[in-house]
Amino acid sequence: MRRYATTPPPAPEDGRRRRDLDTIRSLLPYLWTYKWRMFIALACMVGAKGANVAVPLVFKQIIDALAPAASSPELLAAAPLLVPLGLLAAYGVLRFSTSLLTEVRELVFVRVTQQTVRRLALQVFRHLHALSLRFHLERQTGGLTRDIERGTRAIGSLISYTLYSILPTLIEIALVIGILATRYAAEFALITLVMLTLYIVFTVTVTNWRTAHRRAVNELDSAANIRAVDSLLNYETVKYFNNEDFESRRYDDQLSRWQRAQERSQVSLSLLNVGQALIIATGVMLMMWRATVGVAEGRMTLGDIVLVNAFMIQLYIPLNFLGVLYREIRQSLTDIERMFSLLDTPREVTDKPDASTLPAGPCAVRFQQVNFGYEPSRQILHDVDFTIPAGGRVAVVGHSGSGKSTLARLLYRFYDIDSGHITINGVDLRSLTQDSLRSAIGIVPQDTVLFNDSIHYNIQYGRVSASAAEVEAASRAAQLHDFVMRLPDGYATTVGERGLKLSGGEKQRVAIARALLKNPPVLIFDEATSALDSKTEQAIQSQLEQVARGHTTLIIAHRLSTIMDADQILVMDAGRIIERGSHAELLALDGAYSQMWALQAQEEAEQPGGLDATLAPV
Repeated sequence: MRRYATTPPPAPEDGRRRRDLDTIRSLLPYLWTYKWRMFIALACMVGAKGANVAVPLVFKQIIDALAPAASSPELLAAAPLLVPLGLLAAYGVLRFSTSLLTEVRELVFVRVTQQTVRRLALQVFRHLHALSLRFHLERQTGGLTRDIERGTRAIGSLISYTLYSILPTLIEIALVIGILATRYAAEFALITLVMLTLYIVFTVTVTNWRTAHRRAVNELDSAANIRAVDSLLNYETVKYFNNEDFESRRYDDQLSRWQRAQERSQVSLSLLNVGQALIIATGVMLMMWRATVGVAEGRMTLGDIVLVNAFMIQLYIPLNFLGVLYREIRQSLTDIERMFSLLDTPREVTDKPDASTLPAGPCAVRFQQVNFGYEPSRQILHDVDFTIPAGGRVAVVGHSGSGKSTLARLLYRFYDIDSGHITINGVDLRSLTQDSLRSAIGIVPQDTVLFNDSIHYNIQYGRVSASAAEVEAASRAAQLHDFVMRLPDGYATTVGERGLKLSGGEKQRVAIARALLKNPPVLIFDEATSALDSKTEQAIQSQLEQVARGHTTLIIAHRLSTIMDADQILVMDAGRIIERGSHAELLALDGAYSQMWALQAQEEAEQPGGLDATLAPV
């Protein structure tokens, strides 16, 4: 299980660079789908930066045209006539072109960014649904959703930072250094190049040092989020044990660690900003000193000093954010890498390349010498062997932990067995496509979890194409309709997070209606009426018996009265079938089943009202 509360040791820089390159290589195919948009956007970006660099050049010409008027009152009065209208027009056009081309670039590229985010998010979402139940049981949902959220957001950030900030700045630096080298003394270009190199080296070095602090902040942020989500999902449990203060202390402890990490991160950021400011101030001072000397010696004009100053401002303003950009790019790469690692997680249960589709129609199920364990060191099932003929009903009983519910999970192929075979109509499950297999099976689980949506939505989820009339018919069959109609909003009533607004029995009836609506050839009832009262259970039991006719049915039960009419009853203990037969045959054996029956009858007889048709669970 992934833990977020501790900060992993920083990876070696070479390894980090290799992973960054791998992440970029993984991302490029998604971007390359829109290569023509990329080329147009890059052309607009180069044009915008060219126009931006040309603005100070035109401004220099305007200053030089006005410079003589500064020393002559007569010329000063005629100053508007001294500036060629073409220069003023060029200045305005270049200013406008910079903004126009920048906006065109963003309009052209917005689809690239958003489509890439959309495609990757959908791919990760599909992949997560394709991963095994084991993967999801071992992961914490809060951290998993946070990884996806950060990863998709990081794609847009990475593209924005690189194509909208870093690359344009590099183009502008190249243009400015080229102009300085060709128009002025070599030391202007040399000072600019040396200061920029110092600035970049300092920024990258300090930002790499800060990475550990940033990683700690993010890890602790995820840990705090996990703790909050876990506590809120278990709201009722917290209330049952009056542990609000305990949960608050645990959450605050995590927030306290996050706060200290944030403070350390801010200290390192301040050191970065001060160092950057010192390098920028030194560079600008040296450039202005050389330009001032040039003007004093007559080698440069006032327009030149304005030009040099404008270039320095244009260069250093975006460079002020280089540390932030570099850090965010590195963080974006880390977040994207984490999301790609989800995509790289192998599927434990996969379809064979030549997997066939299960034909429609009745299904016979066979377990042949099945052995299985969730962990290699803990085997759950031992040589389980039984058959459910097409249209037959087999019930499985046993104490908790005997392996009953595992049978349902294996039949649904949430896991692959270790040895033996599970077949449907003689075909091994591993030779069938998972989609066709699961379409043929309907299940009412012991622990019903509902979507935070309406009752209608949760029932219709069994067959999303079902009409409202079909949803209502399934609801009636599950003895749910009358209850729904007493609600103010009827079938539009929302059930809350995980269905917490409904009682256990109401949730189970929704699950039964959902399975009935699916109407598959194979039905699994995993203690389907365990949360119902005796009266409702009897009413639903008769409905289930009618619905199960003609369906291959596996019933997992604690209440033995609900499976008396099963064609065969299997008694399991410690993962083995220890008895099998009909209800009468098992009672005649006077073994484990007979003892369970007698114990449940005794417990029911001791309850107020005497012996009921529905026996209490073991």
